[in-house]
Amino acid sequence: MNARITLAIASRVLIQLRRDRRTLVMLLVLPCLILTLLWWMFEGGGGTGHGFDALGPPLLALIPFVVMFLVTSVTTLRERSSGTLERLLSMPTGKGDFLGGYAIAFGIVAAVQSTLAVALCHWVLDLQVSGQVWMLVVVAVVDAVLGTALGLFVSAFAQTEFQAVQFMPALVIPQMLLCGLFVPRDAMPRVLEVLSDVLPLSYAVDAMSGVVTATGDGFGGVGGEVWSDVTVVLAFTLAGLALGAATLRRRTP
Repeated sequence: MNARITLAIASRVLIQLRRDRRTLVMLLVLPCLILTLLWWMFEGGGGTGHGFDALGPPLLALIPFVVMFLVTSVTTLRERSSGTLERLLSMPTGKGDFLGGYAIAFGIVAAVQSTLAVALCHWVLDLQVSGQVWMLVVVAVVDAVLGTALGLFVSAFAQTEFQAVQFMPALVIPQMLLCGLFVPRDAMPRVLEVLSDVLPLSYAVDAMSGVVTATGDGFGGVGGEVWSDVTVVLAFTLAGLALGAATLRRRTP
């Protein structure tokens, strides 16, 4: 990898995103709208009292992950099908440079997206946080970057944008069902619990929930379990980027 080339690709992607207003709305505004709608359902109109306090942490992990997965997989496939990727790789640009540039660019977007979502939940929707608020942002960014890495990985196996979206039922929805959002993981049948233990989104949700309920005095006001979960998510992210670089094709057949 060449740092100069990687940063040049990241800059190019950011410029493209700045010009694409619809994608920017999906990345930055849509997560906030979904969180507000869910708060309205469970607090403003549902009369459930602490409903959003229970659902807020998993949603802060899920929504950035899902949005970044969709946008990244479709955008990367568009680069390949349009011939842009082939032209880039014909120059002194390696696959690692390409994926690294995309990861940096979407990581920056993920940081903005996560900051907006956490600020909305904590200061507007009154999500109660025992740990430090900035740790929510850190975990949300890590979760969003995980979605970016998996999106880059699956884009190598799709030939059309529709096929890229079809990977969501295969890779994302099972993780959403088994991450503990609907049923606590330790209350699941043993087979499903073991399966959830090898899915990255489970650790992302655990980390976010751990920050919200933290009572320790460790770094960031959270205990070692949260940092262990974050480390696992980062490991999955790096693995996704490495697999993406290994399977990335120059163009769609």
